[in-house]
Order: sequence, then C-alpha cells, then structure tokens
Amino acid sequence: MVKSYFTDVRRKFEHSKTFGQICTASANVVWDPSSENEDSTSRGGAGRAYVGANDEVLLWDLKKSEKVGIWNTADNNAIVTVICRSQVDPDVFAVGYDDGKIRIWDSRTATVIITFNGHRTAITQLIFDHSGVRLASGSKDTDVIVWDLVAEVGLYRLRGHKDQITSLNFLTAGDSPDALHGGSSSHDFLLSTSKDALIKVWDLSTQHCIETHVTQTNGECWALGLARDGSGCITAGNDGELKVWSINEIVLKEKFRTNVPEGQYILQERGTLYRHGRDRPLGIAFHPQRDLIAVHGSDKAVEILRIRSETELRKSLARKRKRRKEKTGTTDADSGVDVADEVEDPTDISNAAAADIFVPYVLVRTGGKVRSMDWAGGKSGKSIRILVATSNNQLELFEVAASDMKKSSDAPEYNRALTVDMPGHRTDIRCVALSSDDRMLATASNGSLKIWNTRTQTCLRTLDCGHALGVAFLPGDKIVVVGTREGTLEVFDIAASTLLDTINAHERDIWSLQVSPDGKSLVTGSADKSAKFWQFKVIQEQILGTTRKSARLTLVHTRTLKVTDDILSICFSPDERLLAVSTLDNTVKVFFTDTLKLFLTLYGHKLPVLAMDISYDSKLIVTSSADKNVRVWGLDFGDCHKAFFAHQDSILTVKFVPNNDEGNGHHFFSASKDKVIKYYDADKFEQIQKLEGHHGEIWAMAVAHSGEFVVTASHDKSIRIWQQTDEQIFLEEEREKELEDMYENTLLTSLENDANTFDGEGNADGVEAGPAGKQTAQTLMAGERIAEALEVGMEDLKTMQSYAEAKRTNPKGAAPQRNPIFLANNNMSASTYVLSTFQKIPSASLQDALLVLSFSQVPALFTFLALWAEEGRSIPLTCRILLFMLKTHQKQIVSSRAMKGMLEEVRSKLRSTLMRQKGELGFNLAGLRVLGRRVREVAGETEYVDEETWQEGDAAAPGMARGKKREFVNIA
Repeated sequence: MVKSYFTDVRRKFEHSKTFGQICTASANVVWDPSSENEDSTSRGGAGRAYVGANDEVLLWDLKKSEKVGIWNTADNNAIVTVICRSQVDPDVFAVGYDDGKIRIWDSRTATVIITFNGHRTAITQLIFDHSGVRLASGSKDTDVIVWDLVAEVGLYRLRGHKDQITSLNFLTAGDSPDALHGGSSSHDFLLSTSKDALIKVWDLSTQHCIETHVTQTNGECWALGLARDGSGCITAGNDGELKVWSINEIVLKEKFRTNVPEGQYILQERGTLYRHGRDRPLGIAFHPQRDLIAVHGSDKAVEILRIRSETELRKSLARKRKRRKEKTGTTDADSGVDVADEVEDPTDISNAAAADIFVPYVLVRTGGKVRSMDWAGGKSGKSIRILVATSNNQLELFEVAASDMKKSSDAPEYNRALTVDMPGHRTDIRCVALSSDDRMLATASNGSLKIWNTRTQTCLRTLDCGHALGVAFLPGDKIVVVGTREGTLEVFDIAASTLLDTINAHERDIWSLQVSPDGKSLVTGSADKSAKFWQFKVIQEQILGTTRKSARLTLVHTRTLKVTDDILSICFSPDERLLAVSTLDNTVKVFFTDTLKLFLTLYGHKLPVLAMDISYDSKLIVTSSADKNVRVWGLDFGDCHKAFFAHQDSILTVKFVPNNDEGNGHHFFSASKDKVIKYYDADKFEQIQKLEGHHGEIWAMAVAHSGEFVVTASHDKSIRIWQQTDEQIFLEEEREKELEDMYENTLLTSLENDANTFDGEGNADGVEAGPAGKQTAQTLMAGERIAEALEVGMEDLKTMQSYAEAKRTNPKGAAPQRNPIFLANNNMSASTYVLSTFQKIPSASLQDALLVLSFSQVPALFTFLALWAEEGRSIPLTCRILLFMLKTHQKQIVSSRAMKGMLEEVRSKLRSTLMRQKGELGFNLAGLRVLGRRVREVAGETEYVDEETWQEGDAAAPGMARGKKREFVNIA
C-alpha cells in the first residue's frame, strides 16, 4: 500500500509568492516609454523598467514605484541573465536564462511566444537584427547562434571564440545586392567580442569569420558599444581601458563583391581612452539621439562622455596646433628651425586622437554598485535621463541637465529624479518574524527593518536600524524588537514608525532572541557568553514642555545566565519549563527556566550548532549545525533519536511546524546554504518533501502559527512564501521523482559531453559553423513519440491496404480490428494521426526530435510525407521535414536504391500540390487587387494622376504635411 501523508499538517507545500526583490545583479535593465499607458513620458510619467529578478522578469512603473507585471513560467527555475527588446516590434522581448534557454515574450499578453534551447550554459548576450526576424545569442559556452523567429528554428552555430561572449551587434551593408534587388534580407555581418580579448566580424551569408582583431592590450574584453549610425564602436577592457574602432563602410559594402586589397579592414583602430575609474568597464551605451556615451564599471558611478562635433573638433585641433607651434618655435629658435612653416591641413580631422573626439561630460554618482544602465527618454530637450540598476536591489532614474555641448569649466548638474527602493532590502535579510495572527511579516537586514503584509506582499513600514541579527514581535503585534551586531536592542513602534528605545544589552553580537511563551519577557543570547532575561514594563514618561505624561514600553533586565562560550542560538520550550542554549563548543545545554540549573548537555555535533527548535509538545528538540547534519533529541533523557545528513552545506535554520488537531507537531523544516528547504518527519526520520526555488543561501525562515505557510529569506534578495495545499504527499512518488530528476540530469550531462567532443558534421574542432540544435530530455521524448507514431501508422496502413485488397474479392468481409489509439481519436486515419503527432511538437524542437530517428525509420516517414503531399495537408511542415531529412541522411539516401522510387513519388506529388497552391495564391492576389481598385474608386481615388497635378503637389509638399488621415470604408 502506498503511504500517504494526508493529515492537515502533512499536506504538500508549494511555492506561492515571491517578493522583496526589485532587481538582481544577474541581468540588465531595459527602459520602456510605455506610450500607450496613461502615465507615459509625454504625460509626465517616467516610463517602465524591465529588470531580471532571479527567475522572473519584473515590470516596474518608475513614477509610482509599483510592480505592474511579472513574467515567469511554471516550469522555469533558471535565473534571468539578459533581456533584449526588439526595435522593430517594441512589444517583443527576448529573455535569456542561465540554463541556456531563450524565451521570446509578448509584453502585451505576458506570454511566451517561442522557446529556443541551443546553448549549454548561461546566455550572456542577445541582439535582434535590423528587420526583427532574426536573433543572435551568445553564451558562456563560447558559441554564437543565429535564430530565425519566423520559422522558429536555429539557423546555425558560429564557433571561434575561446571564452564567453560579451557583446553582439549586427552590421548591415546598406546597398548589398539583396537589398537592391528587393531580397528578403540584406547582406549582414555580425560583430562579436569575448573574454578571450578578440573581436570578430562574421559574414552571415557564408557563416565564416572574415576578420579578427585583438581588442585590448591587457586582459579580457568586457563590453562593446556600437555607434547609432554604425560608423564606429568602442570596446572595454581591464584597468578602465576603452579602445576606439572605426568601421570602414566602403570595405563593408565591397567585402562580398570583390577581393578587397590586402591591408584594408572593416575595423580600424583609432586610439585608446581611459575612464575615470580604473576598474574594468562592464557596459557601454551610445545615446540614441545625442552625441553622448555612457560607460560604467562595477563601482558606484556612471561616466558620460561627449562626442565633439566636427566644428568643435576643428577648433580644438587648431588651438592645439597653435600652442604646439608657439612652444616649438620658441624652443628651436636658436637652431634656426622654423617649425611655424610646417605644412598642416587645418580642415583634416581624420587623424584626430581619440582623446580629442571623446571628452568627459559628467560623472553620475549612484546609490550602489552599478550592474546595468539604459538611456531613458526625457520629457523635453532640456535634460537627458539615465536609468541605473544597482547590485544592492534598487533602481535609480537620474536627470542630467543638457548643456549647450560647448566648452565649459563646470560639469552639468544632475539629480536623482526617481528611485524604486521601498519594496526591497539593500543588503541580505538575516532574520524574519511573523506576527501572532500571521498577517504581518518583519524582515531585518543591515540598516533597515521592514514590515510586510503577508497577503498582499506590500511593504507597510520601513525603519532604520543597526546591523540586525534577530527580530521578534512583542505581544499585541504593535512593537518589534531587533537585536543587532553592536549588542543593542532596538524597540520600534510599528504604528508610529518610531524608535522607542535603544538598550545596550550586550557587549558583543546578539545572535539570538526569543519572546517567552507567556509573552511577559524576552531572552537574548550573545557572543559575550551570556544570556539575559528582560521583563516588559510600561513606564510613565513626561512629555517635554508639558506636565502631561505618556506611557512607554521598556525592557528591564532581570537575570543573566553565564556560559563558557559564545551563544549562537537560544530557544524556550513551549511549556516554558526549559531553555536550550547552543554554544561555540559544538554542544547544546538545556537549563531549567526558573532556576537556571543545568538539566541536559547534548553532545554529538562536530561543528557549532547554528539553529535549533523544540517541538510544540516539549518532547523533542531538533538541532542543525555547520557540519551539514540534523539531530533529533529527546528532552526526557537527552538521548539522540537520530542523526542524519540533511543538506550539502551548513544548515542555518530549523523550525517545527505547529501542532494541530490531527498531527503530533513533530514535523520540521530545515534550510541551508545549499539553497534548498527540506520537510522532515521527526518520528519516522523520513524526508517528506524537498522545496527548491531560491538562488542563494537561505539565511532565515519562519513558520506560520497556523502552520499554513512558511516564509524564507535568501541571499538572492527574495522573500518566498511556501503555501500548504490540499494535495496529498506520497513518499514513494516523491522518491521516484527524485530518481527521475537524477537520471535526467545524468542523461543531459552525457549528451553535453558528446556535444563537446563530437558535432553533427563529424568534426570535434576547427569548424566555424555548425548546427544550432541541442538534445534535451524533451527532444528525446518527442523523437520517441514520432518513432512510435510511425510504427503504429505503418502497421495500420498495411492492415488497411490488406483489407482493401481482400474487399475486392469479398465485398462483405468484416473490417479488421484497428489499433485502439485510432478508435480513441474518432477513428482517424494513420496519416492524420502521424501528422497530429508532428504538429504537437514545438517548431523549435522539431529538428532535434527528428535526429532521434534512425535511418531505418526514414522510409516510413517518407511514405507519410508522400501521403501529406498528395492530400495537400500542412505543406510548409511537410517541406521542412523533407528538406531536413534529405540534408541529414544525404549520403545514405543517395546510396540506397530503394529510396529512389520513394523520392520520385514524393517529388511528383509535392510538385503538383505546390503548383496548385501557387495558382490558388495567384487567383486570390488578383481578387484582392480588384477589391482594392474598387475601394479606391469609391473613395474618389484613381491609379493615374495628371502630371501638372502631381507637380503642384510636389511644390506644396515642403511647406505642409504630405500625409492625410485615412478614410475608413466598409467593404461588404
């Protein structure tokens, strides 16, 4: 019999809500003007920010500081690493994740349009081409893949770099033959940089690298910024080095026509700049309208450079020439050399140094280390705005005064116009506490205390505090006490948002504090080797300047418990009979609360006990340690019931689930630095459930007094609520899921190792272009479904063919029994069943699924391709499958005589179907042209215009707008 944990406290816990994260350092920020919103930039708004927050993409309204959207899928737990917006269709976003997947999102519906999976490691760069139909992606696996968004397939993989890709940009030859003759796409080049300090130019028509340059003189290349007109770019390296490159458009246009003379390159080095800070630059962005460049590193500043105009550059060079001539003329006067006679062209600026072209404009200081930035549109031409995402979980919008761009001794002023910082902490949350009714949550970090509504996940209060290590609600849920690293206790009034009192409680860090079960006192444990008891007392305090008095709560020290080592954790038993204290000597000492006499000493852990909790019937105590073990002890005699290896890293917190009517209150949660939460049964010593979702060390955890949910806080800046559901837990199913995940991970690892040593062309190294596919568990399962459908379909075809032949001799013969699969699908035909199997496979995974098929299954597939071509069903899908299989198995098909007749059959049927569809398409187009002509005639327009009228219209056009509002006509 399958064992089920079906009682109230043994139901399954699932992730419910995530909050507290504004932006994470893993991804970049993208600014959106949100013009269709009522708070658009044209109406005084500040637009929206699209940021990565662990495994989600968050949409923030910058003016209201509100979260207006969340993008995530149920099957995704990978961290967002890069966000890219299409310039052609602003509603389309490409989002890269650290598991190598790319999802194309529609911002209007917040849904995934396409999912690509071709990289083996995290995505580092994404860029749309100029037409918006192709996407280039770079990854830590050193590969660049170009994707077709229309066909939803990967076109090819470009190999050549030796380290992770740091930047990608498309370059287009404007008057290429394809563009001149109305081709579907222009002749494009791709610019890529990597941490291997190389910049490469790829010809996408031949899929080969045509130029390679060393970008930096010292170390890696971290970023690249392309000028808005495509005339040049800047690369960033170590020590604040910025190298300027010009792009030779003439060579770019002639590269594919004739052999360019040796020595002429697309990229030409123009000089080197150095930014204000000497740390490595991480981002370079050219302003979309102005001659400005923003550069940032990992420090707390964004440096803005200005590009001098041609006139200003000539004046600057003239001044330098004049000073140089004056200086050299006076110096060389004795030698008789007249340097002033030197011939220089005052109009030549082609050889100007990079430092003369790019000059500092302003240095914007930010509130945290800059992770990413983006230019934001201004409300007017009087200022420019820049959006900055910092590594301390906040967004800042700066306004910089737009000067006249002329020489000035003073840098333009700037100010922080807007900020999004209230919905999250700046530093890691080290402690959490729930109110008695579970409606409020207190979280404390280094410098701030926040009160949250657990139902709406909104921040109610933000208060300044010290470096918090412990927090607790006092009875009544109106006052919160915080223990700090400085050894002080800070008492806060939530309603008034004020600090009531600061008590110097200990000489060193207060690692733990807890309110007594009767709600009358508080105990604190500190690194000064003492535990102190504090009594709650209300005192009357005189109001300054008046004779009136007001009541104020204070803490009165009553008793002190001295121990031999630093106290790391302290805990009351629910019946308040015992007090457990864990110390730095790896032991837990249990004292009687009333007399403070030692009752038990628990030995066994190899490293200090970091957390502990006592069950609600005061019979068990569970301890967790830095030795990755959890131990369950009995409080009657201090015997160890069980010690088991629970996590892969130090276990930072452990909590029992409260008792209820049917449970015994002996289930507990443990959270660790390994980013995992585990749910255990302390009686049977079994793991009930494993909860995964955090992307950093879990520092704190709190269990609701009702037992309905669990709150955890992590190093990833997120606060997660794990809600109890009505779904029952079956331990055997949980173990089977873990085994399946382990087998799947092993399979994926083996597939990745095979891909690293052998590619689809049969070469391991030296191939610049390769297939863009990647085998995953989903593609393997899809391939197995195709093979199964082909097998069942061929059997049914043979059965029905035999029945048709037998029916000629015996018309009254009984029909054969078909496979139950066809009967369950309304007795569909075999070709329809196989076609539906192909249509259910995502287009992006189809080619990888077809690679699973062996050559022995190709004849069966071609049989169904001929049937689909004859019936005219899904011709685009049929052609795509046919061409891919011909390309994959070309050598075997050519050498097989049996395939010749089958190929001829497919060719003839497909050709006749395509010709028929071509005629239908031409007929429909002609009909649409007739309808269009009639519409124009009704509107009073004609296809022919008198020459004099046309010339009069051209003469009037410069002074007035050419376009008129469209007329809407109802077509019956």
